[in-house]
Amino acid sequence: MTLTHYLVTSALLFTIGLIGIVTRRNVLMILLSIEIMFNAANLAFVAYARAWGDLGGHVVVFFVIAVAASEVTVGLAIAVLLARQLKTLNADEVKLLKW
Repeated sequence: MTLTHYLVTSALLFTIGLIGIVTRRNVLMILLSIEIMFNAANLAFVAYARAWGDLGGHVVVFFVIAVAASEVTVGLAIAVLLARQLKTLNADEVKLLKW
């Protein structure tokens, strides 16, 4: 596989994640879509790192994975809180976190 194949796959994954964020209203599905977008970025970083023979992309992927894990932890905690108190995970019905 060439660099182009990896980048096209990364672009497709990123697009799927972006469409998921825009079209879905469930908080868990939005979190899942964000994870797909993070993984698409990771794939592009690793592909470039492999193509250029540099380890910098791998280091960036390590930080992206750490940020993604933190995001999921906080997001799931908010989702559990919303489910317990408001009995919904629909982002349109939650006005508690808006200004």
